[in-house]
Amino acid sequence: MLKEAAAYLERIEDLREQIGSILRTLPPEALNWRPDESSDDHAMNSIAVLATHAAGAEHFWIGEVIGSLPTTRDRAAEFETVVADTAVLQQTLQTVRQQTRTILQTLTQEDLDGTRQVRDRVVPTRWALLHVIDHTALHLGHIQITAQLWQGGQAVDAPRWFQRLKNRTDE
Repeated sequence: MLKEAAAYLERIEDLREQIGSILRTLPPEALNWRPDESSDDHAMNSIAVLATHAAGAEHFWIGEVIGSLPTTRDRAAEFETVVADTAVLQQTLQTVRQQTRTILQTLTQEDLDGTRQVRDRVVPTRWALLHVIDHTALHLGHIQITAQLWQGGQAVDAPRWFQRLKNRTDE
């Protein structure tokens, strides 16, 4: 795998693992709870919706856009997600993890230097990868805040950056 692609993968996996870690700490009733149940405009989404949407966006940008997989994403359905427990969410995250790993492992330098067609626009491949990181980080923050609100203001266990940094030597 290219070092650059490995660096993107490391960030994406770190963010996705943080989402998974929060999901594992919450009771099932917290997953579908929204801080403002009266809002119907997705201004405040449940943790289940946010996790599903983050995985859906990763699938879209890395699977469909970068990896040229067939179009399967149903973005609107992501916002209707209701779950009974974490199992389906963990499976969704695992499925997108495997897909992302496979695609990033096969990227060539030409792929990274290239562009991809997204609807009526052309975007650099690197932009699409960075967008996944940016988008996932945004929704991880939403999940952290929603979990904190669910827990009555109690902070969510979130390891600091240096606790998550993999020990490695520069090659």
